[in-house]
Amino acid sequence: MSVDSRSFRKALGCFATGVTVVTALDPDTQTPVGVTISAFSSLSLDPPLVLFCLGNRTSSLNVFRRSGHFVVNVLSELQRDLSMRFAGRMEDKWSGVGREAWSSGAPVLAGCLANLECAVERAVDGGDHTIFIGRIIRMRHQEGGSPLVYFRGNYMEPPPAPLGEVM
Repeated sequence: MSVDSRSFRKALGCFATGVTVVTALDPDTQTPVGVTISAFSSLSLDPPLVLFCLGNRTSSLNVFRRSGHFVVNVLSELQRDLSMRFAGRMEDKWSGVGREAWSSGAPVLAGCLANLECAVERAVDGGDHTIFIGRIIRMRHQEGGSPLVYFRGNYMEPPPAPLGEVM
């Protein structure tokens, strides 16, 4: 049986994923880069490792290869605009984006459910993607909030707010 890419993409779209923006700092120019990524996963608790997959045609691939660090910014349901901004080819993706830098200098985005600063352990060939494995060196997370979720090619709508009590 052959697997055509369109059917494969549709089948994989049935798996709901959280949405992240993975960021790094270009070591040569000190310019920040960021890409919307849904191919993200925890890998190991001991040592604490995560991974994300980045398409080999992504313009910032070489920055991620050379930077030595990255930050995974786990988006909340309120950050759809941030996801779309870093998924597109905007001229200045960083204009007006709240951020800070931790020890690596990679941008840590404000208002996320979680931020994970990582040192690159390894970059592995994965077909038309590169798999980046990172060791967590610093992190933070919010206690509340809901994730931004992507399913079948669309963002899932948050559930409606609970109705007030009826008297």
